Amino acid sequence: MSNAARGDLSKLPSMTALLEAAGRDAALSRLPRAVCADALRDAVSEARTAALNGGIATIDAAALLTRAGAIAEQLRVSRLRCVINATGIVLHTGLGRSVLAEAAVQRLLDVASGYCSLEIDLATGERGRRGAYAESLIRRLTGAAAALVVNNNAAATMLALRALAFGKEVIVSRGQLVEIGGSYRLPDVMSAGGAILREVGTTNKTHLRDYEAAIGPRTGLIMHVHTSNFRIVGFSESPGVVELAALARSRGLPMLDDLGSGALLDGDVWTAAKEPTVATSLRSGADLVAFSGDKLLGGPQAGILIGRADVIEKLRSDPMTRAVRVDKLTLAALEATLALYLDPAVAAQSIPTLARLSEKEDALQDRAAELLAQMQAARPRDAFEIISETSYAGGGSLPAWPLPTRAIRWRPSGVAVQEVCDRLRLMDPAILVRLRDDAILLDLRTISPGEYELIAAAASKLTG
Repeated sequence: MSNAARGDLSKLPSMTALLEAAGRDAALSRLPRAVCADALRDAVSEARTAALNGGIATIDAAALLTRAGAIAEQLRVSRLRCVINATGIVLHTGLGRSVLAEAAVQRLLDVASGYCSLEIDLATGERGRRGAYAESLIRRLTGAAAALVVNNNAAATMLALRALAFGKEVIVSRGQLVEIGGSYRLPDVMSAGGAILREVGTTNKTHLRDYEAAIGPRTGLIMHVHTSNFRIVGFSESPGVVELAALARSRGLPMLDDLGSGALLDGDVWTAAKEPTVATSLRSGADLVAFSGDKLLGGPQAGILIGRADVIEKLRSDPMTRAVRVDKLTLAALEATLALYLDPAVAAQSIPTLARLSEKEDALQDRAAELLAQMQAARPRDAFEIISETSYAGGGSLPAWPLPTRAIRWRPSGVAVQEVCDRLRLMDPAILVRLRDDAILLDLRTISPGEYELIAAAASKLTG
């Protein structure tokens, strides 16, 4: 260590002195003492590192307090916060995927604010089964003999592999070995579930005879995976659920269809994008179907398994089921969402994911005009125009399927576009937008009418 560095370090104020000074600081004094102390320690550590590395160190107490305030603000910004999604990606994984219906939000409030009948059968006073009502709704909506709810679809898949094919081979097409966000890779999930991957066919073509040739004494399961986050187009072929289910039955094997997205309604968008519904998969002969609660279903994060009663019971009795079970809040939101599906017309309008994916261009045009007027009033010097654009479902659903939309193209005056984006992202609520051709795009497909005023108010606070 150089003499200069030693000299710099000797000038660092003590933590006692800094904490006393922080108590007189307008911003730091409002922080919990533990948060303030951590921020001050980080500021001092940065100064010490700079001094040791021969850089310019922040030494005096005032500068350290300022730096500690910035560190505390960074921590505040990193907490879970509300975001206005102006990107046009309806199921934005980074933003929590599905926006819950008002009925689901109300049920969350009801259940979270007090005790609830999570595992009590109020009719008998005896202990009940967690998730029984949600499972009954799922059975009614899909025609399944039995159902089981876990905490996400990855857990549903792993549980199925473990319960049905532990130590055995699972036959799956090479073209269906998907990888999705968060390092979820199907071969790794199989390994974690104790199953042995037996891939067949090629990336673009797999024939039924490939499955037939792979079946042997070590085979435990035939698996079909809906490639919900990508498409293979062109010279491609793969057996469907009907063919695979028939083959599995003829060989006395169970057949699992991992649907992923989990559409319950067969709407125009699903049909155009050739997205299978849950009920279709079940009618096609799958013994077990796994799908998500927070994608095309439009509910909370959950994994749902439906199928034969004996198969579901085998999964339910597996010790791993307790490790992946859902809590009362997830069940409350899921029950409320599923109840809306009892009337498909109500579900299509009141579940935000369904409503946003199916909203027509004329409605988006009218809404864009409303937001445009507020933006022009907030920033009269800026350039705004309504343009035709493209939205996407996102969240590993309806891959590459374009949704015609309307967006407001915003070119701010006196301030750089990137700076505007950065500042909007740090506001409360945060606002996330798209950038294209040195302009900001506000996509109406993912903006609700109640957010117009908030976006305009945020824009009015920008300097320039």
